[in-house]
Amino acid sequence: MEKFNNEKLPIYLQIVENFKHDILTGRLKSDDPLPSIRSLAKSMNVSLVTAKKAYDTMEELGLSYTVPGKGTFVNYQNLETIREYKMIELEGKLSEILIDAKNHGISKSKVIEIINLL
Repeated sequence: MEKFNNEKLPIYLQIVENFKHDILTGRLKSDDPLPSIRSLAKSMNVSLVTAKKAYDTMEELGLSYTVPGKGTFVNYQNLETIREYKMIELEGKLSEILIDAKNHGISKSKVIEIINLL
């Protein structure tokens, strides 16, 4: 799992985003076990409270489920929901980029050309 790289996003949400990425890329599959809260906290160098909040958030989003006495597991059922939210997020970012480009005299086609080079 990646370390934290977004100062604007709380650490627990960065953990959730890392798990989302691992699910979308197939690194984590449905019903795969997730590390224990204690293990996650230790490996990510965060508090138990932060790790627990990340897992609680993942359950609220339908990304995981917990079996008492067994652990927490990936819930793959919401893969399309994750993709839809990511598309909305990307649309917002691209809209900001296009507005910024327009304000600086850069055409939409030039921005698309740059994207195609990536």
